[in-house]
Amino acid sequence: MNARHRLHLVTAAAVFAGAAAFPAAALAGDGDSSDVQVAVDISQLHQPGVLALSVAGNAVTLQENGSTALVRQFTGVLPTVTVTDTRTAEEVPAGASWAVLGTSSDFTGSAGQAPITADHLGWKPHLIDGGDTGQVTEGEEVVTVLDDPTQPGNNVGLKDQELLVSTFDSAAVAGGSYAVNADLYLRTPASVAAGSYHATLTISLFE
Repeated sequence: MNARHRLHLVTAAAVFAGAAAFPAAALAGDGDSSDVQVAVDISQLHQPGVLALSVAGNAVTLQENGSTALVRQFTGVLPTVTVTDTRTAEEVPAGASWAVLGTSSDFTGSAGQAPITADHLGWKPHLIDGGDTGQVTEGEEVVTVLDDPTQPGNNVGLKDQELLVSTFDSAAVAGGSYAVNADLYLRTPASVAAGSYHATLTISLFE
């Protein structure tokens, strides 16, 4: 909690019953004065650290790369995601951990084409800078529905929140900065309609 220092100045009023109560000789002459030195000690405010997320860019364009006769593939790289923790270990709640998750909307066609669902988009995270503790790790690869259409759960496409990077011990990595990106790949049937498509990939930090 921030401490606020208030300096209260108190004024004192002297009430005179009348000039006759004081001898004329006791009255101060014109121009008499006295100085009062006023001092205050103000302590430095403590600014608590914060846990924050930043992304190096807000757009990426996928380019066709590695298509086959059955599957068209479009690839790109997620802009670098950085988690910065300026807290001390003592400021971190006991047992806390943090994670960065990503989820994508469907790809919407600009000319009314049928959408490409988010389970056609996958990624493979790459830890760029995990610090020296070894306790910051990248998430596992998330494949697309065309790679393994029978696989249940959250590891098929970025339709649900998928792990990009995390730590199990926030206090152990407090005071550091950690960076990660990911290879992105969109895989569609070869029969996909031509045209421009757009989706929103949301990157979120949780503790």
